[in-house]
Amino acid sequence: MLKALAYFLLGFQLFILIYFFIVNAIYTMFIAVAVFHIFRFMILIRRERLELMLSNVLYRPISILVPAYNEEETIVSSLKSLLNLHYPEFEVVVINDGSTDNTMEVLKKELKLVRIDKPVRKVIEHKPVKDIYISLDFPNLIVVDKENGGKADALNCGINVCNYPLFCCIDADSILEEEALLRASRLFVEDKLVIATGGTVRVLNNSVVKGGRVVEIKAPKKWVEIFQVIEYTRGFLSGRTAWNIFNSLLIISGAFGIFRKDAVMMVGGYRHTVGEDMDLVVRLHRHFIEEKIPYKILFVPDPICWTQVPSDLKSLLKQRNRWHRGLIDSLWFSKKMFFNPRYGWVGMLGYPYFVFVEALGPMVEFLGYLGVVLFYLFGMLNREFALLFFLLAFLWGILISVGSILIDNLMYRRYGHFKDILKLCVFSIIEAFGYRQLIVMERFVALFQFWYRAWGKPKRKRIEGREVEKTSSA
Repeated sequence: MLKALAYFLLGFQLFILIYFFIVNAIYTMFIAVAVFHIFRFMILIRRERLELMLSNVLYRPISILVPAYNEEETIVSSLKSLLNLHYPEFEVVVINDGSTDNTMEVLKKELKLVRIDKPVRKVIEHKPVKDIYISLDFPNLIVVDKENGGKADALNCGINVCNYPLFCCIDADSILEEEALLRASRLFVEDKLVIATGGTVRVLNNSVVKGGRVVEIKAPKKWVEIFQVIEYTRGFLSGRTAWNIFNSLLIISGAFGIFRKDAVMMVGGYRHTVGEDMDLVVRLHRHFIEEKIPYKILFVPDPICWTQVPSDLKSLLKQRNRWHRGLIDSLWFSKKMFFNPRYGWVGMLGYPYFVFVEALGPMVEFLGYLGVVLFYLFGMLNREFALLFFLLAFLWGILISVGSILIDNLMYRRYGHFKDILKLCVFSIIEAFGYRQLIVMERFVALFQFWYRAWGKPKRKRIEGREVEKTSSA
């Protein structure tokens, strides 16, 4: 019995160490690949002039879809940003998804809306539309007032209403940089096989916003927000660019993505799930591979979307729980792709990675942390294992986080003050001791709640002027 227990403990320790080694090695490799491709991309962009990007050759008309539910505090500022974008031909379609606050009243007052009779061809199913409005001040703005059906339902309605061949979905509390659409949409012109692109999402909290534009980037003040800056920077640097090589990008952030309208209609639009953004991308891969239609889904690092993030722990944990439930639901819905050679790199590499690293990874990490604590309490903690565990699970992870912050600022020079960079680096170290374990535990819990479809809605605060915190509700 004791011998069997010894073998079990040895096997468990080896498994945990091998897991952390493989995962951190993958993250390190992905960052190296991302840096190479981003530098090459930046050199290419700098050779081009904005006038060329604005020419008729390098753009297609685009519809910007903005689903809104109880967004009275942020909707006007966000729309000002969108309506001032540098793009030759675009429209903004706001879909008020049955808001129970004053969202519609604010829109009517601030944007001088008038109701029109516009027939809507219901190619994709969604909840009934009450009214459609246009603005007297902004001829390229359409506002749809519909019954509540959730974010996916609102986006499906927007797809039916919009007029252009490309659409961009963006959250109502987010702000696009002025040239973001040009940077992201140009790929659709350069390569006819592109059906979807995603850009980089950054944390808006505490930055200065004037006239719908981010005019000064500052590191947040609250520790919860600072940790999220680190997560977003590390995640987009290590978890997006490298997948372009294998055409296996499975996630385009719901805060900022551009899609070919006809391609999305082929798969029936957005599915009703808490992870509608990833689910759509996975289903696009599946459909185009099954129908043997050549395609590309790409991540573009240069376009930036600034978004509010939760500023209290309760809201953050709810968000991460929902994200993980959405991830599992999306993977389960398309489970036939798992290690299926029919789906090429997506089925044999991308999909398994998201299953073993993203979906099941929190369980392995949680058991690893729990095992170390239990081994210590019962006097069974092996010194060599403890040292290796610290090096692989903590030190290597810290180096990845600090490296991501430094590399990102070296390439983009986002923060103008050295103290902001120093703050992020210090918190990259602190993150590994407590915060990371808390997020892992919440994602571990979500593994057993993936059938739960509740969304949850955080309250917003105005984003004009100095960005302030976002508090939570259920």
